[in-house]
Order: sequence, then structure tokens, then C-alpha cells
Amino acid sequence: MPIRPARRAVLAVAALLAALIGTASPAPAAPTAAPAPTAGPVLTGPQLAASWAGPLSTRGRYVVDANGDRFKLKAGNWAGAQGTWEGSGSTTDPADNQAGQVSYNIPLGLDRAPIGQILAGFHGLGLNAVRLPFANALIHDTSTVPDAAVAANPQLRGRTPLQVYDAVVAALTADGFAVILNNHTTSYRFCCGLDGNERWNSGQSTRQWEDDWVFMANRYRADKRVVGADLRNEVRRDVWDDPNWGMGDGHDEYAAFEEAGNRILQADPDLLVIMEGINWYGIPAAGFSHGRPMLTPVATLSNTLIRSDKLVYAAHFYAYTGPANTGAGSGPGSTSDPRYEDFTPDQLAQVVNQEALFVTQTGQHFTAPVWVSEFGAAGRGSTDAKEQAWFDRFTDVLAANDTDFAVWPLVGWQHDGVPNDNWALLSYDTSGRQLGLNDPGDWRAADWNKLVNAPSYTGPVAPVTRWNMLDLDHGDQNVSSRMLARPDWSYGNRKGDCPDGQRLAGLGRSSSRGLCTDAGQPAVGAGDWVTVTDQRYVTGGDWASGYDKLQCPDDTFAVGYSVHGNAMSALLCAPSATALPTTGRTLWFDHGDNRPATGGSAASDWAPGTYKGQCADDEYVAGVADTWRWLQYGVPDALLCRPLS
Repeated sequence: MPIRPARRAVLAVAALLAALIGTASPAPAAPTAAPAPTAGPVLTGPQLAASWAGPLSTRGRYVVDANGDRFKLKAGNWAGAQGTWEGSGSTTDPADNQAGQVSYNIPLGLDRAPIGQILAGFHGLGLNAVRLPFANALIHDTSTVPDAAVAANPQLRGRTPLQVYDAVVAALTADGFAVILNNHTTSYRFCCGLDGNERWNSGQSTRQWEDDWVFMANRYRADKRVVGADLRNEVRRDVWDDPNWGMGDGHDEYAAFEEAGNRILQADPDLLVIMEGINWYGIPAAGFSHGRPMLTPVATLSNTLIRSDKLVYAAHFYAYTGPANTGAGSGPGSTSDPRYEDFTPDQLAQVVNQEALFVTQTGQHFTAPVWVSEFGAAGRGSTDAKEQAWFDRFTDVLAANDTDFAVWPLVGWQHDGVPNDNWALLSYDTSGRQLGLNDPGDWRAADWNKLVNAPSYTGPVAPVTRWNMLDLDHGDQNVSSRMLARPDWSYGNRKGDCPDGQRLAGLGRSSSRGLCTDAGQPAVGAGDWVTVTDQRYVTGGDWASGYDKLQCPDDTFAVGYSVHGNAMSALLCAPSATALPTTGRTLWFDHGDNRPATGGSAASDWAPGTYKGQCADDEYVAGVADTWRWLQYGVPDALLCRPLS
């Protein structure tokens, strides 16, 4: 969610600098006139419901429905259940809540308009999905909401916040919308810096956070229009510590998100698992490292889930922030780093690609859909010309890249035609009168309708070959559902196994990284999976003379490996349903990379800084050779690659 301009200088960045150790914003320019808005066709609830079938999954860069048809997320954020209290004063005093709006920790607007009317407004905006934030506190809150909080929906009186959330989910899905559950905060406090909600384990343990997600996955499992679990909003630094991507400690977002995602998929295999990157790290001051890496670490360390067709990455963009700019307008935390609104159209398109949309490149170990799950701007009454120009440019970027999106926020309050929060697309007064984006006077209408109605890929999406990396840098990466249900297959060693339906395609020489694929994947047979720890299955001659060899039995292929240190310990081999060729070639990578010039993941680095060996797309790994001689320390030096047919 955005930090409102009036509060940019007083939120987390100010507290951070004060704890650890300004320039005033320029006056806004006059706005330029926007072209007349043109709204597209509006689907009713039954029409939207008939247009797609859940659950959703992924094929390459696209989200697809149960029929394999592209489902572009045209979404908005219905905020409120994450809390609106700003951290001081009364939780029920409008003056102490975001934009003077008291949500009572349920989705905003239920006190002002019947839920059916609110959903009709969503249809009018051209949405097909809703991101529904919640706080972990909501799951454990046994209090009932006051009657005033649901004045326009008296059927919800006497319910807990979670029960109201249930009713909202049910109403949305019954009306055809896809619902993405979003863990926005730990407590009910709004937003967005040093508020106790910086990480998934701020104010709670990682285990509790995961348990809460398993609870939510199980709670909505029967509703196949509840399509996704958006794991955590805007992970960022607290006073003392940064989040990281892959260091293996208690602040490792990469590891925590993967573990949580796999637990969610074990509870409900149908959910999309949606992962944002790191929203902020470092100290925002000259001389200190700081920035907003978002998805850039994914290029060399991507996630692998037990369902490889369920991963979606997400990113947030607002005009007043930037690749290294917190958004603070003045005072502590304000830097001279450029904001997104400072970039030319070409520069903006380039930086959005560098920070997020590169993930949609085909044939890489990181290829996945990218959902811009938050963006927005102040609308009716705003005079910020730079923000308006940015919104036009940014929606152009989204439209040109056919990118899935969710605007922030959908619902707010209004009085006599003046919104409390002019970022909201729909605002309601106490009598339920709606003031909407497409009513006269909101400059965003043309850009919004341009985006919603932009040409997009539709229809069937062909199945694609998948490439997923294994990372044993700090521990196991067991992403085979079959093997997770069985005893430890290489006790005392770090081990990784490919998602079911994939096989091992390559290894890093001294990094313990691996690559999996389903390219030309043979069907798995009914026999036992074999853990190989010695040379007993070496047949067909010595394919790596003088080296120790781990070789799968004939008619089996490698699906996993284990290491001790970085030395090879074992291969995990799965049986093929049909006979496999037993001739092959030795692929050495002890003195440099040896990877296919073309084919899967050839342009992406899944084991940076180390030599990599990778069999061709039409081959399978049948063995690995290593040695302890010549100070080689048992790291893999060669692969036995055999043809699939």
C-alpha cells in the first residue's frame, strides 16, 4: 500500500534514521487535461462467472484457468481487513485512522453500502479479480465487529472480523471474481514503515505465520474461485536488520516464502503462490547502501515449489518512490535518488523491466507470471502533474507488456463529493451514494480504461517446458511431493529433489546448485525410487576413468542428488515407464561451463560463479562423476548424458 504524500517524511524512514544515526518537496505543478474516458463492456456476475473456471495455474508467463485459457488478473485491492489505525490515539477515532476511515478491521465500505452494490461497482470498473488484504491478527480475533461497522449489511452483525472476511470472500466468488488472499500485516496497524509489520516474522514467529497460512488455505479450499495466496506485503527493513534473499538466516525471504508456499500447496494444491520481492533494504542516506530490489534477485536465485505450475511473482510501483528512493518527501529518509515519476517513458519501461518484468522471459529457470499487485495515484482533486504523467506512462508500460495488475485501493469514503482518500476508485457516503472513477472529474479515468481495455493475449495457452533450479546452499530443497511423504533418502546430507514430473538436467560444480526440467519428460514407472551411493550400477564401460561414479540403474533417470559440503553423496533415481537408451556421452565441466548453446535456461545463470554442466533437452542425467584426487574435494566434474529416445 502507498505511503500518502503528507506522511512520507514521518513514517519508517524517519524512525529508522533516528534510531540508527531534507529537502522539501517541490510545489506540485498544475494538472493537464485528460481525454474523455471510455469505459469498456461491463460483465454481470453471472457473465463473469461463466467466462472462466477455477482453479488457476501458470504456463510460462501466463496465468491460465482450469481450461488452459489465459486469465489475465485485472484486479484491485479491497483494503480494510489489514487495519486502518495509524498507531497512536484511538483505534475508532477517524482522526487516528488512515484518511479518516475506520475499517474496524474488515473490508472498507460495509458500513456505507450493501455488499452487492459494492461488487456492482467492481464490475463497472472492468475487474475480474480482487486482492483481499488481511492481518494475522484477524485470524485470532474473537471479538465481534460493532453494528456500526456493518450498518449497510445488517446480515453481518454479531460476527468476528474473520467471519465478515468469510462473507466477503463468499460474495466475491459467487459474483464471479477471483479472490487472492493477501497477508498484508501482522497487527491491524497501518502502514508502511516501522510499524511492526516489516517482515513475515515481525511480531510473530515464522512458524506461526506459516500455520496461519495453512489455516487460511484449508478454510477456503472448497471454493475454487479463491485462487491465490499472496504471501506477504512489502517486506522491508526494521530498525536494525535487512531482509535478504538466500542467506539462509531468520531474515531470508527466499527460504521463508518457499517453505510457506510448499506448506500451503500441501494443504491446498490448487492455490497460486504469489511472492513479492524485497521492497526495501538499507539506510536511506548518502553513503549507505539502500534500495528497492524487488524481483532482481530472482535472476540468479529463483523459487521452486512442489507444484511448478503455481508460482507467480509480484511487484509494487508508485510514482513517488524509486529504485533507491523511499518516497519520503523531506527530512530523514529523503534522498536525491530519482523517483519513478522522474523517468522518461523509455527509462520507466526499462527500469520496470529490470526490477520485475524480466521474470516473464521465456525458457529461463525463473520464468513465471509477474503481477503488479499494487500501483495507483491520487485522483479526483489532485494537482500533482508529475504523478499524473507517471500514471499515464506506467499504465502504458502495463498495457504494452500485457501485464497482470491490481490497483490500490478500490474502496473509500466520501462526503459531499469529496473523497476521504482520493486514491480510491470507488467512494461511498453514509447514504451509500457512490462516487466512482468514471464519474466526471477524475483524471485517472482515461488511463484506467486504456489499461483495462488494452489488447491482451486471450484463449488457450499451450503447455510449455519448465526449468526450475535447486538450491542446496544452506539446507535441503525437497520439492517432490512423493519424497516428502517418505523417509529421508540421504540422511545427514543436504539433498534436493525435483518437483514430481521433472528430472535432473544439470549440476553446478562447487555450488551444490542443480537444474530440473520436464523437457521430453518420460513417464515415471511403478518401481521403487533408488538412492545410489556407490558404483554398483555402472554398466556399459568406464565413462569417467579414474573418477568415482554415481550411476542410476538402467531404465531409470536422476531426479535428485545430495551433497556433504559440496561433495557428491548420492543420486536419487526414478524408474521410467518405458525402456531408456543405455548409450550416452560424458559431459565434462571441470574446467568451464558445458551447457547447450540453445534450449532450456541457456540464457539464465542458475549457479552463478561456478562451472555448470547441463545435458541437452533431449537427454537425461544417468550419472555423475567426481574425485577427491588433485584437490577436487568430491565436487561433480562430469555428467553421463543419455538420449531420451
